[in-house]
Amino acid sequence: MKFTHVVTALLAATSLSAAVSAVAADSFPSRPLRVLVPNGPGSSVDTLTRIVTNRLGETLGQQIVVDNRAGAGGVIGMEIGKDANPDGYTLITATTAASTIARLLLKNPPYHPVNDYDSVAQFAVTLNVLVVANSLPVKTVPELIAYAKSGKKPFNMSSAGIGSQSHLSGAYFVQESGIKSLHVPYKGGGASSRSVASGESQWSLIPSAAAMNHVAAKRMRAIGHSLSHTTPLLPDIRPISETIPGFDYTGWMGFFAPKGTPKAVIEKLRAAVAKTMEAAEVKKGMAFQATEIVVLGPDQFRKEVQKSMVKNAALIKTVGLKATN
Repeated sequence: MKFTHVVTALLAATSLSAAVSAVAADSFPSRPLRVLVPNGPGSSVDTLTRIVTNRLGETLGQQIVVDNRAGAGGVIGMEIGKDANPDGYTLITATTAASTIARLLLKNPPYHPVNDYDSVAQFAVTLNVLVVANSLPVKTVPELIAYAKSGKKPFNMSSAGIGSQSHLSGAYFVQESGIKSLHVPYKGGGASSRSVASGESQWSLIPSAAAMNHVAAKRMRAIGHSLSHTTPLLPDIRPISETIPGFDYTGWMGFFAPKGTPKAVIEKLRAAVAKTMEAAEVKKGMAFQATEIVVLGPDQFRKEVQKSMVKNAALIKTVGLKATN
C-alpha cells in the first residue's frame, strides 16, 4: 500500500472515531451515572458530594449513584476510579487528600492525579475548622495552646486517617503552635468527628463539612478555622492565623473522570457542574457546610491539582511525615 493511501486511511479512521465520539456525546447521558467517593459515608467528602450530585442528576436528566469506596486514605477509591471505563458514566470525587496527600505518603503510589485521570471541574474550596470536645475548658486558639502546654492528659488529636486532610492540617498546627498531642487516626472523617463529639478525642482540625453539623447541634465547639482571613461563612469563628501568623491551609474538591473520556463528554459534564453550582439549594447546602463554591474548568482545575502536589509535598517534608510501602 502506498504511503499516501496509508495516511488517507489513518485520517479516515480518525475522522470516523471523532464522529462516533460526537454521536456518543450527543446522546450522553442515556443511563445513570456513578460517582465514586474515596471516603466513607458521613465524611466531609461524602456530604459535599451528595449536596452536588442531588442537583447534578437533575441537571443531566439522569440518576446519579454515589458509590463510597473508603480505605487507605482514599487510595482504594482512586485506584478503582482510574481503572473504570472512560465513557463518562463514572466520575470520581477528587480531593486534596486522596489525590495528592495520600499518594505522597506512599513510596510507590499506584496513580498520578494528573497523568491517570481527566479533570472535569473543580466545584469547591474546603477550609478546615479547629474543633474541640465540649468537655475541654477552652474557647479560643490561645486557650487550646495553653491547655496543651499544661500537659494535661489525655490530649488526643483525631484525624480521618493517615494522609487525610485532617491529618496533615493537624500535624501542621501541632508544629506551628509548638504543642504535643497524640495523633489518633480513624477510618474516615465521620468516625474522626464523632470521636471529638463523644469526647473520645480532645480536638481535631477537620474539613468544615465534617464539623458543622456537630457544631450546629452543639456536640462540639469550633474555635478557629484555617483560612488566612475572616470569612462570612464562619462569621463568629476567628482565623487561626490571628494566633499563628501565616497559618493557611485549605483543600479543594472536584470531579475527575477515567483517562481517555471523550472531550465532548467532559465538556457536557463541566457545563452541568457549573450550572449545578448556581442552584439555590446547592449554594445553601454548601454555605451551611462552610464550604466556598469555586468552579474551575478542566485546564484550570488541572493546574490547581499540580500546584497542590507541590505545596503538599513541601508541607509533608516540613512536618516530617514519611512515605511508607
